[in-house]
This record gives sequence, structure tokens and C-alpha cells, in this order.
Amino acid sequence: MPNIVEISDLSAPELEVYARLTEAQLQSRLHPERALFITESPVVIGYALDAGCTPVSLLMERRHITGKAAALIERCGGIPVYTADDALLSRLTGYPLTRGVLCAMRRPAPNSAESVCANARRVAVLEGIVDTTNIGAIFRSAAALGMDAVLLTPTCCDPLNRRAVRVSMGTVFQVPWARFDTWPEKGLRTLNALGFRTAAMALTDDSIAIDDPALAVEERLAIVLGTEGDGLASGTIAQCDYTVKIPMTHGVDSLNVAAAGAVAFWQLRAR
Repeated sequence: MPNIVEISDLSAPELEVYARLTEAQLQSRLHPERALFITESPVVIGYALDAGCTPVSLLMERRHITGKAAALIERCGGIPVYTADDALLSRLTGYPLTRGVLCAMRRPAPNSAESVCANARRVAVLEGIVDTTNIGAIFRSAAALGMDAVLLTPTCCDPLNRRAVRVSMGTVFQVPWARFDTWPEKGLRTLNALGFRTAAMALTDDSIAIDDPALAVEERLAIVLGTEGDGLASGTIAQCDYTVKIPMTHGVDSLNVAAAGAVAFWQLRAR
């Protein structure tokens, strides 16, 4: 039986997760058992459920209860389904619910690099990427273009950030990912121990072209992408097996990291 809760008090504490908690508060690092994240739209929420994420509550426009969210409510069991008309919900969230449905979910236990790479042939490594839009776009490209896993350095932003999840179209729940505790030394040693050769994407004088035949025949390859603006740290580049460039024309010095990732994932995918 759906647990439908009509919203009348916008200050109700159970609604804080949707409107008044920061991303840092949602992550609740001091109390990981309470950590949450927010997903948007029935499709993306469905991907999260498929991945085993646990729903806590739903927030939606009233018309979706018997409409496009009906099957989702059924899947989520008896959790609270908070609802009101569009105007009131817009006051709560500060913007129209263009996708109509939000879901608060428990954060899953973190994976290890070893577990997500166990059967992988191609992985993406993201160094210090802090823009949530870029993280979401990279995950979407990784899912579409054959990456088996994504690994993040400690300073990367959270893939379960609300905007990152939205931009990824739910692929953060489809591509396994993990975060290194330290980088680059320990992280690169872990990759080497797992049998990966590492390809640093960087425009240096000694870079090889992305279509170099040596890259195509590597059995296990980690494609390392650097932070917005500065790119990869020089120490990271020096410790990777290859330094790889995407040749540019018209005097363009580089691509946005998400665009560069898409090109690299396609060209360097496992054959």
C-alpha cells in the first residue's frame, strides 16, 4: 500500500534532505550509516534501484503518483511518498521539478579499486576533476564507449552529487567505480599490480598519438585524465607508462576533459 504523505508544512524536518541539506551534509562522513544522495526522474531512480541502492523517501508532483511514477512507487515498497501540487513543490526546492520525481537513497558502501578492476580491461582514472557536470559527462561516455570501471583520486568530486547523477543519466549506477585513498604513487602501484599499463592523456613534447598501434594491443589499459584547466600533474605523467595526445588543429590547445575522455574511450577501447 503506497504511503502517500501530503505536504502542508514546508519546514517539516523530513523534507530537509530535498531542500536544506548541503551535499557535504548529505554525505555525512562522520556518520556514514546515515549518508544519503538524491536521484531525479523515474528512469534514473530505476537504475539506482537496479544497482541495489536503498530508497528512503520519494518526493513528486501529485499527478505522477498514478502516472509515470506508479511502477516506481510499487518497487520502493512502503517508504513515504511526499507530494503536493507543482507550485508548492517549486517553493520547497527553489525550482520547478522538471522531471517530476525525486528520491532520497542510502549511499552504498564504497568499492575498492581491486574489486571494480578484477575483470576489467579498460578503466578510466580521473585526477582531481571537481566539476560535477564533467564527472557526470565522463561517466556517461565511459558507459557508452566501453570503459569497465572508473577510478577517482581523493580530490575528485562525488559521482553521487545530485548534478553529477543527473548529467550522467544514471550511468553512475551502471559503471563500477571506486576512489583511491592516495594518489598518485599508491594508486599507480595498485594499477600496475592489477596488470594495467597506464596512459596519461597530456599534450607534452614526447606524447604519442592516440592512434599509436602500441596502445591498441595493450591487454589492460588505464586511461588517466587530469583536472580542469591544469590537466594532469607532472608527477603523474612521469610515472605513467605512456603519455598520449589527441592531435589538435586550428591552433586549439586542448579539449574539455569530458570531451577528451569520450575521444580517448572510443579510440582506446578494448578490441
